[in-house]
Amino acid sequence: MFSNKLQTNPSSRPRHRLPLTVALSATLAFASVPVAGLSQQTAWAEDIDTNVQADAAQQEVERTAAEYDQAISRIDDLNQQIADNEARIAEIEEALPTQQERSSAAAVKLYKTQASTPGLLEMVLSSENIVDFFTSLEYVSHIYSSNQAEIKRLSELKDELDQTKRGLSQAKKDADAEAANAEQALSAAQQARQEAQRKAQEEAARQAEEAAKAAEAEAAKAETAKEADKQEQADSASAPAAAEAAGGSSAGTVEAPSDDGADWASERDVFVAQWAGRIDAYLAGSPMAGTGKVFAEAAWDYGVDPRWSPAISNTESSKGLYCSGSCNAWGWGGCSWGSWEEAIRDHVAGLARGYGYTISVDAAKKYCPPNWEHWYNATLAQMNMI
Repeated sequence: MFSNKLQTNPSSRPRHRLPLTVALSATLAFASVPVAGLSQQTAWAEDIDTNVQADAAQQEVERTAAEYDQAISRIDDLNQQIADNEARIAEIEEALPTQQERSSAAAVKLYKTQASTPGLLEMVLSSENIVDFFTSLEYVSHIYSSNQAEIKRLSELKDELDQTKRGLSQAKKDADAEAANAEQALSAAQQARQEAQRKAQEEAARQAEEAAKAAEAEAAKAETAKEADKQEQADSASAPAAAEAAGGSSAGTVEAPSDDGADWASERDVFVAQWAGRIDAYLAGSPMAGTGKVFAEAAWDYGVDPRWSPAISNTESSKGLYCSGSCNAWGWGGCSWGSWEEAIRDHVAGLARGYGYTISVDAAKKYCPPNWEHWYNATLAQMNMI
């Protein structure tokens, strides 16, 4: 129905799980847990609440998604109504010739009956008894009613045919109007997501650059301290201490996210089909295998980088292998869900409302404060594999 098409092809990069070995700081207290999780219990409950008020940009993303879905649903209903009307019209038109013949025969029979039937007084006088009179009257009444019913049935079929055709015509007009609404909603949704994508990628690159500069500054301070100290043993201890004070950063270790390649100019179904396959390939063999479509649909509905939530699931739980709660593959507090579908949609919604479009330094610091840099790099590496 719509003309927009994807301009990019699915990534041909290898898709497999990288082993993740993490040296956690003592404050995490997870050294004995054999999982990939870095932020267990550090994404606080208020960030998980998908009912938290979204900012204006996110509200626009969700509003346009809802309008588009409603328009498509209405089109589906109207198309079904059109199909039902067309089928009924075909049935009536097929039945009309036979009913026309039956009605014509009934009209002839009624005329003959009326011409040959004696009047009521004559029937009374010609009857031998009251039983004969009522039998004759019932017989005549039956003839009248059955033939009148055939004539009435023809009239009803014609009326229904006219009404159904009017309904069909109106349904087609409504469908055309809803198609225009869907086009408008799709265009608004595409623009909202493209703008979110552009701003998020620029902001993530800025944050990564600032983090790298901060790491360089800390490294320079550490070098100055070493030169002043003149003690080699103290020098080797002061550099990591300074880097640790900066949050574990070191020069050149924080990179900006790569372009996600999400083509928000495509239709929803095209977008979902493309990303579902890529995410399914990434999750193959894991407990979350086969959930690519849910991830892709949620990414469209909430307007986020479709790689982000699947990648976090690897960082936090080796793609659902070591969950912190039922279907909790993302290390979000003590949350549990009844299904992967419910969990995925809630997590993607939470990312959109609490962390933004894609991974960033600020998002990493919020999601995993004690070990944000390693979490950032590990998650970004997984995102680049999808």
